[in-house]
Amino acid sequence: MLHDLLGIFFPKLCIGCNKPLLKNEEFICTHCYFHLPATKYHLQKENPLEKIFWGRVKIERAFSFLFFRKGNITQYVLHELKYKGNKELGKYIGKIYAEKLKGCIGDIEAVAAIPLHKSKLLKRGYNQSDFFAEGLSCFLNIENASTALTRNIATETQTKKSRYERWENVNSIFNVSDISALKDKHVLLVDDVITTGATIEACANELIQSANCKISVASIAVAVN
Repeated sequence: MLHDLLGIFFPKLCIGCNKPLLKNEEFICTHCYFHLPATKYHLQKENPLEKIFWGRVKIERAFSFLFFRKGNITQYVLHELKYKGNKELGKYIGKIYAEKLKGCIGDIEAVAAIPLHKSKLLKRGYNQSDFFAEGLSCFLNIENASTALTRNIATETQTKKSRYERWENVNSIFNVSDISALKDKHVLLVDDVITTGATIEACANELIQSANCKISVASIAVAVN
């Protein structure tokens, strides 16, 4: 009864349309869920995201759940996760994307989130990609090895940088702190949003060189024009 009363006076709202959620809905209402700008890249080999990395770093497969454009529902989802502390949303997205990725992940043995530098982690309090990785790991039933990666340098924001400036900003900033956890494994490297791929490229190269990993990639979103 108390739960029902709270629902009346403090209803949970859809991230997309801001309307009250029904009992069986989580974070996003059914209408908005079915209108999510899904990439369906998991169904397409040599998809546009995979092509981003051609000639830069060897990637086995690359997946992204949603298209990101300024002002679309994906922006609201990422803002809620990244700046409003909605950690459970990250796990939820990981869960629903894991359901789509089943049968597509091949011999992937571990999930690892792109790490934040400790100064940014202290300021924000959490790494949003960790919760996406947790959802994927749990529902794909594969190891979450995110703690085996560290970020040595606190980089500047990437938002207004060119592709080369983004690469220069993240080159040589990652470290495999626990090589035994990842050595010779096929790792699914995950991030919240991919723009030019510079961050993924830098982290993937470190994993390949330090731990002889095979790398696949997954993100919540990929930025498009």
